[in-house]
Amino acid sequence: MPKITFIGAGSTVFAKNLLGDILSFPELADSVISLHDIDAERLHTSTIMAHKVAQALGVKPTIEATLDRRKALDGADYAIGMFQVAGYKPGTVIDFEIPKKYGLRQTIADTLGIGGIMRGLRTIPVMLEMCRDMEALCPDVTFLQYVNPMAINCWAIQRASSIKTIGLCHSVQGTAEQLARDIGVPVAEINYLCAGINHMAFYLRFERKTAAGTEDLYPRLRQVIAQGRVPGWNRVRYEMLQRLGYFVTESSEHFAEYVPWFIKRDRPDLITQFNVPLDEYITRCEMQIAAWEQMRQVFEAQDIPLAVTRSHEYGAYIIHSMETGVPRVVYGNVANHGLIDNLPQGCCVEVPCLVDKNGIQPTRIGALPPHLAALMQTNINVQALTVEAALTQKREHIYHAAMLDPHTAAELDLAQIWALVDELIAAHGDWLPAYR
Repeated sequence: MPKITFIGAGSTVFAKNLLGDILSFPELADSVISLHDIDAERLHTSTIMAHKVAQALGVKPTIEATLDRRKALDGADYAIGMFQVAGYKPGTVIDFEIPKKYGLRQTIADTLGIGGIMRGLRTIPVMLEMCRDMEALCPDVTFLQYVNPMAINCWAIQRASSIKTIGLCHSVQGTAEQLARDIGVPVAEINYLCAGINHMAFYLRFERKTAAGTEDLYPRLRQVIAQGRVPGWNRVRYEMLQRLGYFVTESSEHFAEYVPWFIKRDRPDLITQFNVPLDEYITRCEMQIAAWEQMRQVFEAQDIPLAVTRSHEYGAYIIHSMETGVPRVVYGNVANHGLIDNLPQGCCVEVPCLVDKNGIQPTRIGALPPHLAALMQTNINVQALTVEAALTQKREHIYHAAMLDPHTAAELDLAQIWALVDELIAAHGDWLPAYR
């Protein structure tokens, strides 16, 4: 029976989804589930939740909970990262509020942009501490990494640790489901090939088999535009389909801050035209905080059973395939070693991966359409410099990452960027190591 460690198990709702997925497989029902968090109260709630999930599924795993990370990792076969360093407060609030003083507005700020840079800088040191624990206590572990900024974190792990890792996101399969609804085709009938970088991968093929052969579904996506049926919350991505010829995986609110074209101080009309939700992540966090106490009561109440349904997250499928040998294809974030020819070797790319008893085996894609690779490179530049800053602790690379960020560069001049970085570093205090 495998030992599966949840790092950041106090993310109770997400932990519930992953745990329900894992324990719904009979072959994994007797797993050892080790829950770890640094917040004792949230860990307590998640422990009660875990037992209720097992009860709902009629299974009896071994469930343990600990505030001691090393104890949780000792002997683990799989570790699942699902934490946020510095939390909503102060971390996320700092990432939004200080840039606003400079006129720099964001939507999610967890992947790229100045918010993504700072989130990466405070996450990488903690992530690598965890990896050092794994190297000592469970060197053969498979680390399933759900923490943003995904590409930045995975790239740092791949450079600075021997731990096997894959970054997991639900944007590929989630967007496919959204597009299936837009064009009225059951998602089960759709076949696609997707590749790129996390949050900026594109469907190179989007099709289905019919009696007459293979139907390219891209014309149907263009009909959504022609017929005026673009969902209001998805205008940015459909605009990019018109401009690039391919559909991008991550949401419109995310994509709007990865490029210089949609959020501009002197163009409020663009915000309205493309329905860009500024401060979206702040709004979500506030809503979740407001709802948490009610959610906690539901999780902890003895007389309220939990409904458990299978999610579309890849984590449980990977564990099941590696344990049983049942082959599956998932989309994962891995090092680019000969996978995508026209992206830098060693950077973090998102590609289809075969999973079975041999582990996680990424698929070679070859060359992407050149304009897509060029667009991705603008984001990879920022990722590379953020990783370099974190691993060398050279302050200059933080400035360089920020000055090359597409959205930041479109709004601020160099003096403003330098001042912004200085203020953000000072505001983070002990959440960052000392930079020289």
